[in-house]
Amino acid sequence: MKALAIDLGGTHATCAVVRDGEILASRVIDLDCTNGLASALPLFSSALREAAQNAGVETHTCDGLALSFCGLVDARTGRVVSTNKKYDDAVGIDLPAWSCKEFGLPFRIENDARMALLGEWYAGGGRGYDNIVMFTLGTGIGGAAMVEGRLLRGKHFQAGCLGGHFPVLFTGRKCTCGNVGCAEAEASGWAIPEVARATPGFESSTLAAGEVTFKAVFQAAAAGDPVAVTVRDRCLHVWAANSVAAIHAYDPELIIFGGGVMKSADVILPYVERFVHEHAWTPWGKVAVRSAELANNAALLGAVPLLTEKFGSC
Repeated sequence: MKALAIDLGGTHATCAVVRDGEILASRVIDLDCTNGLASALPLFSSALREAAQNAGVETHTCDGLALSFCGLVDARTGRVVSTNKKYDDAVGIDLPAWSCKEFGLPFRIENDARMALLGEWYAGGGRGYDNIVMFTLGTGIGGAAMVEGRLLRGKHFQAGCLGGHFPVLFTGRKCTCGNVGCAEAEASGWAIPEVARATPGFESSTLAAGEVTFKAVFQAAAAGDPVAVTVRDRCLHVWAANSVAAIHAYDPELIIFGGGVMKSADVILPYVERFVHEHAWTPWGKVAVRSAELANNAALLGAVPLLTEKFGSC
């Protein structure tokens, strides 16, 4: 199967031509999500045609176009349901009609975290498993769940993809979602600077000299900075507790962790695995814990399995 694929983030989009588990060609375009989605559509068209030309593929020979979107979507109708201050005009855009008019191709859309899970299941770290939870640790904490080889979507399209919003500390920090003590509010990229500054001794920590990021925290912790060690271990505990919550909610065989912080997988995975094996109620056996394999390509490769689901023609 060949597909046109778009992985849309807040500041850029990757437009690609994929065939089965392979990316034939791609192009990255810079965007400003505050300008809306409508203004980006012509850029997508141009980038996809350029990628197809570089791949030696005619766009009309592809089986469809799939979009990975940073918000809640209705995969059945191909429409955006809700955004979080990114591409706010997307709710009113008929994307299937755009795809049909522009390329003559059927269109599918899915939440970006679910698309990443689809890609990992199809061509990455999830191969061989049909019951998976995936967390992406980044600015926020993305989540997705698969049960018996099918993405969990739910009545209102929120099932599984709010995995970063399990409350792990009911007396904790206020989250952007309005809840208190979500995993994202306690151990995500946007929260980590505030968490670090609230840690006793921060002023004398090496972290105080620069931007507080996951990379800075893990590097300083490895060098023995006591504040960094405290912050790092707190993050590990939050991610592990969140994993137990997901196991109890979705009954997976496998948990996959993705995101840039997984450059420290040698620290993160053993901690989470030990915690999960000790605290999760799984009388049937042990949940496997591993890193994502496809990095930034996961959502693009998720286009192929997404397009194999039944969908209406244009």
